Order: sequence, then structure tokens, then C-alpha cells
Amino acid sequence: MEVSKLSESYDVIIVGAGVIGCSIAYQLSNRQKKVLLLDKNKIGGEASSAAAGMLGVHSEFIDDQNLLRAALKSRDMFTELSRELKEISGIDIEIVQNGMIKPAYSEIEKDQMKEILQLSADVEWLSEEEVSRLEPKLSKVNHGALYAYRDGNVSAGRLTRALAESAVKLGAYIQEYTPVISFLMESGRCIGVKTLHETYHSQEVIVAGGAWSSKILKDAGFEICGLPVKGECFSVSAGKQLVERTIFTKECYIVPKRGNHYLVGATEHPHTFDSKVSAGGIHHLLGKAIDLLPDLAFARLEKTWAGVRPKTDRFPPLIGRLPGPECLTVATGHYRNGILLAPLTGMLMADLIDGIEIDPIFGFNQLMKGCEISESENEWALCPAPC
Repeated sequence: MEVSKLSESYDVIIVGAGVIGCSIAYQLSNRQKKVLLLDKNKIGGEASSAAAGMLGVHSEFIDDQNLLRAALKSRDMFTELSRELKEISGIDIEIVQNGMIKPAYSEIEKDQMKEILQLSADVEWLSEEEVSRLEPKLSKVNHGALYAYRDGNVSAGRLTRALAESAVKLGAYIQEYTPVISFLMESGRCIGVKTLHETYHSQEVIVAGGAWSSKILKDAGFEICGLPVKGECFSVSAGKQLVERTIFTKECYIVPKRGNHYLVGATEHPHTFDSKVSAGGIHHLLGKAIDLLPDLAFARLEKTWAGVRPKTDRFPPLIGRLPGPECLTVATGHYRNGILLAPLTGMLMADLIDGIEIDPIFGFNQLMKGCEISESENEWALCPAPC
């Protein structure tokens, strides 16, 4: 990637060049902000490159209407964003609106899923026979399914690269393999960062370091409650189409990609940054996926991988200014929805930097709700309040 010559002072420094950091950099650069994007690894080198790229609004947001609306808004931004990124960077993010089927395997699960029909106009209920008609190779053991016909998927890696390339073409500066070792603090205000070899100043600093955000912020004396969660995945290649739509269950998901390739995920191993793939994890996923789609057993195994995703305790994603130090902002905790929520997060953060109040419908301005804040000299902690 062609990177502009660095200077020493910026409007905004973003720490973390995954899909969230790159989305923020793109949006800010599009608003003529001078942006520096730093990462300890390569662009999209962690969870962003491991993601399946699902735009699965209806996979996990059924319990929070505000988050559901936010997810719908972010999903609907992808069509225009895809066009913009292709025009600026030349990269096709491979967006497809193939829909998602979420089978129910008990009457209780069926009743729970049907509740979302009252919250979203983009879903319908399918009987077992209708599921079989749409996806004849799926296992027939189900009680019907939720069909989210406007959900889809993108190439996570291509999306991250397109956002980064577009940000650079709009004037952003990117430094890969450049870990931030400390924040520059002056009179209670964050004025920049220090890396191993350089010092950079800015009007604002945004931490978008994914699962590593907690560690990065701890250097500034600020602790957020969260945890890393490792997820293992694998991909297969089949000589024919096995399913047309994304299939999502509690045990696994199957995401069809171009050329009859299928991504299957994901295990969950909390409290670890270890990205090694375990034989047991892949064995578990293979069993669940083949139970769901028996013909998958005859596909060719291509590769396995793992990514470490950021999860917060009792929170939606943390998007907003932190209490305590001024000019220090965070965008993390997207967990399994970083790809889906990337467009909206980038827009919200750019609005915030521009002094525009974030619409309360999204719920992200409720950062402090249900928390206890402990504050001492140069130290702040944000943790869930006891129940």
C-alpha cells in the first residue's frame, strides 16, 4: 500500500488498523481530517482477517431493539459503501445479499425466534417444508426457520483493505508494525502517542484496538471491563452448490462464498489471546456443520484459522468518549459483529469528532449506564456495577 510521508501532528490518531479503525480512518479522511492510523501488526492482521464477513443482523440482536436498529442501519450502508470503495480503491468487497436462514430445533426456540417478527420488517417465518424447498441439502430435522432475506455477507479481508486503501487515497497516513507504547497526557488531556521510535501529537486519539484495546488503554491509566474470545474456523471447497444462503445456528454457521467455497465457524474460547487452532475445536465444528449440512462431509478441507475478538462485560460495543481524560475516545467490543457494524461505527466516530451528538436511538451514548466509575489521580476504571 502506498503511504504518504509522515509528519508529527494530526487531527486524529487512531490506534488499531482492523476493520473498525480503518472504517473510522476512511470516514474522517472523507471529511478532510488529517489522520494517522497505527497498528502493532499489519492492516487487518487480527480478528478482521479471521471474520466470515457475515452481515447477519438477525443472528444475535433480537434481545435489544436499539442495537437491532443500529445493525439494520449499518447493514443498509454497505451497498453505497461498496460502490464508494470500489471507485476510490479499485477493490471489490464482494458484497452479496444472499439472505440468512436460522433454523429452530425446538418449539421453545421457535417461539423465541418468532418474537423478532414484531421488531423487524426484513424477516419472515418458514415452515420446515419451505426451508427444504429453499435449501434442499439441509438436514430436515428442524421446526421451521427465521429467514432474514436482506442479510448477506462480504469478504472481510477485502473490506478492511478497501477501507484502508481508500483512507490513504483521501490523505490518511498508515504505519503498520508500529505498537503504541504510551499516551501523551497533559493537564488531563490526551495530546498524542509514543511509539518505540517516534512521538506523534494530535487533537484527538481514538483507540480501536479490538481485543487489545483494554491493554492499550491500561497504559493511559484507564481500565475497561472486557475479555478476548478466540474463535476457530475452517473453510471447504465443494464441486457444487451446497447452500445458497448463510445458515446460522447456536452451534455453528455456514457462509457460502464465490466458487462454491464455504466458511464454517466458530468456536468460542474466552480469556485467551492464543490464536492457535486446536484439533478439538475443528473436530467439534466439523461434526456440527456436517449434522446441519450432510454433503459437507464430501467437500475438500481448505484451511483452518482462528481470530481473537473483543467482548465487553454487560455492554454493547463501547463507542464514545471515555470519562476522565479529555480527547481520548474508544471504539471496541464489537465481538462477532465488527464487520457488520464497521460502517456505522466509522460514521458515529466521525460525527463525534465533528462535534455532532450521536443519536440516542443507537444506545451507544449509554456508555456509562449501569457502571461504576472509580477515579484516582490519573487513573479511571469503568466496570459493571454490582447487581
